[in-house]
Formats: sequence, structure tokens, C-alpha cells
Amino acid sequence: MDERRRTRLSKYLAKHLRHRPELIGITLDEAGWTDVEELLAACARHGRPISRDELHQVVSGGGKRRYAFDETGRRIRASQGHSVAVDLDLPVTPPPDLLYHGTVERVLPAIRREGLRPMARHDVHLSPDEETARRVGARRGPPVVLTVDAAAMAAAGHEFRLSANGVWLARSVPPRYLR
Repeated sequence: MDERRRTRLSKYLAKHLRHRPELIGITLDEAGWTDVEELLAACARHGRPISRDELHQVVSGGGKRRYAFDETGRRIRASQGHSVAVDLDLPVTPPPDLLYHGTVERVLPAIRREGLRPMARHDVHLSPDEETARRVGARRGPPVVLTVDAAAMAAAGHEFRLSANGVWLARSVPPRYLR
């Protein structure tokens, strides 16, 4: 499968496994899982047929690990980034001292006032390194990378969780922990 198709399929899956499962008639359980066969059938019914092999390539492709199969391979879910109510059941994990968040300059005034908020998602997404944060921020324009004092946040009682694809999740990041 070429990279263009992989990207299109990944975005299509994100829409339905993170945000709008009802648009194609699938249901996510409380942990975000859905049946692989039902997903493939729903995609085909809605004019986006995906082969099992293509699905496996999207799940394993690019190193981003945005999606995961359960241990049986019969269920699939997005690793994080949901706007629908799910509980990924990720344990609280001590973060590294510093984490990073990629954004764009036009939102900096609001971030300086309010900190990082999850907006339409359940959690704020933080990167383990500056380069990843830069790539994330660049999706919306010239990137600005913010450094998060995760050690100080954790010491103050803020909880962090680590998603299956290496994205750090926090409920919010108050402005005092950003630079």
C-alpha cells in the first residue's frame, strides 16, 4: 500500500475510532474497542473498503502506533486522542522531568493565560522529545515548542499516563509549568 493511501485510511480510522463511530454504524465499548470484522464491514458499507492486510499495515505502519489490536487480534482501538467518552485504563505513570507540547504562535496568548487544556479531547497530549513536539505543532503552521516541567507537576500531585504509542497524557497543564 502506498503512503498516500495509508495516510488516508489512518485519518478515516481516526475519525471513526476516536470521534464519530456512529457515522459508520460501529460502537466502541467503554475502553474504546470495537470488533475488527464489524469495522471492516462498516467501512465497506460506507464506500471505504479496507482489507485486513491494509488495516494491519495502518496499525503497524509509520511507528506512530495510533491504533492497537487487542491480544486476540479481534478488536481494535485508537491509542489516544478520543473526543468520545472512553476509559483507556492507562495506569498513572511517573513522567520524565521534562515533556514537550507542539503548538502554533496564534494560540500562545490563551495558553499563557489558561495553560494547556484538552479542548475537545479528554487529555492534553505531550511529547517525550522536542522533535516530536515540533512535528505535532507543524501540522497547523510554523511550530512553537513549549517545555513542560513535568517533574514539578507530578510533585504537586498532577497525574500522567503514558499511551501505548508513547504520547504522555495529562488532564491539563497550568501555565506556571510551561516555558
